[in-house]
Amino acid sequence: MSTASALFDGVRQHGVALLGSTPEPGAELLALVWGPRFDREHARSLLERSPGLQPDTVRSVMRAADLFDGLPLPRQQRIRQLIARHGLAGGGATMPA
Repeated sequence: MSTASALFDGVRQHGVALLGSTPEPGAELLALVWGPRFDREHARSLLERSPGLQPDTVRSVMRAADLFDGLPLPRQQRIRQLIARHGLAGGGATMPA
């Protein structure tokens, strides 16, 4: 499984907990990966809004953050492009399968 697939699988699995309480989930997802490193503090603040948060959700999101940060810059940029291309940054779209 590619790193991008692993990242997207995590978002599909835990996306509601991470992004479900936001008015623009796609924009929030892009904000998490926009900078040079995955924005863990922003992710934690989003997760804190989720009722009934499970500990493995936090671990999974932090694992995704580590995966993203370990990617070479061109691969990180590709992930950003995938998010934007699939309409995820505009909200209302689902993660690509």
